[in-house]
Parts: sequence; structure tokens; C-alpha cells
Amino acid sequence: MVKHMIVWTLKSELTPEEKEFVKQGIKEGLEGLVGKVPGLLDLKVHINGLPTSNADLMLDSTLDSFESLRGYSAHPEHVAVANGKVRPYTAVRSCLDFEL
Repeated sequence: MVKHMIVWTLKSELTPEEKEFVKQGIKEGLEGLVGKVPGLLDLKVHINGLPTSNADLMLDSTLDSFESLRGYSAHPEHVAVANGKVRPYTAVRSCLDFEL
């Protein structure tokens, strides 16, 4: 199994209200991929960080294999969420993938 974790910082020009709306859209879009993307076993997006955080949200996902991670990255439904709900609003993206 493989963990795929991403931490994002949203663009600074977004208002606090816009950030909340964007975070909710990212959460709904990405969590909705479970059951649609082969090999994607679990996916949670955490949007309620504590004030000590220096990022806005985090994706924590589990896939059954490295090959499934590659497929997830290119899957049309994932690409649609990434291009429509994530990339237009994020300034910084950090990723860590590792085997369990």
C-alpha cells in the first residue's frame, strides 16, 4: 500500500470567506473520488487546522499500490477536480508519497 499526502497553502489574495468556500470545495471534490478511481482505498481532506498551522489544508490518501497512485494522478475525474477546484486557488503544494 502507498500513502499519498499533500499539504496546500491557498493564495493570499483570497478572503477568509473565499478560503472557507474553496477548502470545502476541494474536500468534497477529492473525497468524492473514492469508489471512482481504481486502487484508491481511502482519502480524507483536513480543512480545520489549528492556529499553529502554516498551511491551509491537507490530503491524506491510501492507495493499494504505486501503480494505482500513477493511475490516480492521471484519472480524468481526479484531473477535473485538480484543475477546477485545487490548482486555481493554491499557492504552495508539498507532497510526500511513501509505502506502508
